Amino acid sequence: MSLAGSTTDTSISFKLKVWRQANAHAEGRFETYEMRDIPTDTSFLEMMDILNEQLIEQGQEPVTFDHDCREGICGMCSLYVNGHPHGPATGATTCQLYMRRFKDGDTITVEPWRSAAFPVIKDLMVNRNAFDQIQQAGGYVSFQTGGAQDANAIPISKEAADEAMDSATCIGCGACVAACKNGSAMLFLSAKVSQFALLPQGRAEAKRRVKAMLAKMDELGFGNCTNTGACAAECPKNIKLSNIARLNREFICAKCAD
Repeated sequence: MSLAGSTTDTSISFKLKVWRQANAHAEGRFETYEMRDIPTDTSFLEMMDILNEQLIEQGQEPVTFDHDCREGICGMCSLYVNGHPHGPATGATTCQLYMRRFKDGDTITVEPWRSAAFPVIKDLMVNRNAFDQIQQAGGYVSFQTGGAQDANAIPISKEAADEAMDSATCIGCGACVAACKNGSAMLFLSAKVSQFALLPQGRAEAKRRVKAMLAKMDELGFGNCTNTGACAAECPKNIKLSNIARLNREFICAKCAD
């Protein structure tokens, strides 16, 4: 049985509408390219490589886009495909999207993240340094160094450990911001707060951490959360919306302790 939206053919041809923008200050526009006989087992980024090879052969400027591991780990492949961050596949990054998801004759639209906090650098590449600044504002975690502690020295429930690990799977790709109508970074921030707040090792700096990270998020121009849930729906790592509730509790407790 074939996947929904897939084709039984071994290759497809389609139109590719790509956002082209020379630099952060230039006016952008869509350019349309004809892609022919692309194998359906080609990944989306491999298809972009094929496009760039064609453009170079024609003496044109290749399309700039971010990529690194191409294994769904690094979060670099921040492309908006047909109205979805990372594309129509659920729980997957753009590099894990394959052309069998599309049909012969389709028009595929590719854009960069659209957020004031993620300015376009060139074409499909955006500056996501704002996420780094938020994490840096969170600071460090204090713990005793030296020999490895006994595994049972710090009792942690399996439920808390699992929740912390699930939160830590956030790859900081920015899909949540791209999906949010307000450009909010609350899902990303709540995941980073939760991965420490759920564990005793992260409690020492918990109050300072949550206040500093929220302040930095506001400073960098991210929007407010209105609980539409679009962020969690489009997250390639399925980060839970309940993390935002935990973040709010952590912040209220920190403010009440002042």
